[in-house]
Amino acid sequence: MPPSRKSIRLGSKTGGNRRREKASFTESLRLAQARARVRANRPANRRGRKWVRAAIAETYPVDDSPHLLLRMFRWMLGLALAPLAVVTSWTFFNLFSSAALDHLFWTSAPFWYFATGAVLMIAWFATGLLWDLFLYLYVLGHELTHILFIRLFRGTVAEWGVSVDGGYVTTDKTNILIALAPYFVPLWAALTVGIYACVGVFVDLSPAGLKSLYALLGFFWAFHLLWTLWMIPRDQPDLRENGTFLSLVIIYLANLLILVTLTCLASPDMSFRGFGVEWIHNARAGFDAAQALAVRFLR
Repeated sequence: MPPSRKSIRLGSKTGGNRRREKASFTESLRLAQARARVRANRPANRRGRKWVRAAIAETYPVDDSPHLLLRMFRWMLGLALAPLAVVTSWTFFNLFSSAALDHLFWTSAPFWYFATGAVLMIAWFATGLLWDLFLYLYVLGHELTHILFIRLFRGTVAEWGVSVDGGYVTTDKTNILIALAPYFVPLWAALTVGIYACVGVFVDLSPAGLKSLYALLGFFWAFHLLWTLWMIPRDQPDLRENGTFLSLVIIYLANLLILVTLTCLASPDMSFRGFGVEWIHNARAGFDAAQALAVRFLR
């Protein structure tokens, strides 16, 4: 009997209507759901797989009622990671504000070109121009990130697909990193850095080239962040598969760590060592404050 295969799907729900001269995104999703139900009811041994999961979140058979111990473990792990996210946020915003205001990082070229690219993406997102194109690009990057992590964990990809209706990857292996990687890995920004790095091996990048790199990084970072925030509330099976609370904590912490890395690389006034020292200091201060509050509460 062939091995079971699992599917990682990207689905979405939308609350607003698009322009009426063509089918709205919601209507497209409903049509895709109908097609997904037909696919799900086809013979189970299709193409040698035991079963095929549905392509849209509403028809995706995720176990929403896992064993009580598993749910408790996920909540405890999420609660254990939450203080790390708080201390990391506290440390980052303290150091970033110090670098931006006291050391004038906000006047530097990396900051301004990165911010310009991010603002352009935010404005583009707000206007809704080329919405389907950007949605398709996001879904494509989402599924390619799944595939990349599947390969890193030595899994195989049997089938995958991308459209504005959603995307899917059928594989024989999944775990929490494979499921959540697209929500914290800005794939297009990473590819941009890779292309510039390859070009830099053969050609010295001019100041104008570096400025364009900062702008593209800001553009694609904002692209990743905006579409991820837009997609998360739309009942993603990737999140429910590992517990929504735990998934959200991991996504937030991972995105924050990537932002810390970018800032440390761009700002001469922030270093990884300095961030680590400040993080430990803030963690101790937070622990002492929590301990004092607990003692006062128990009196």
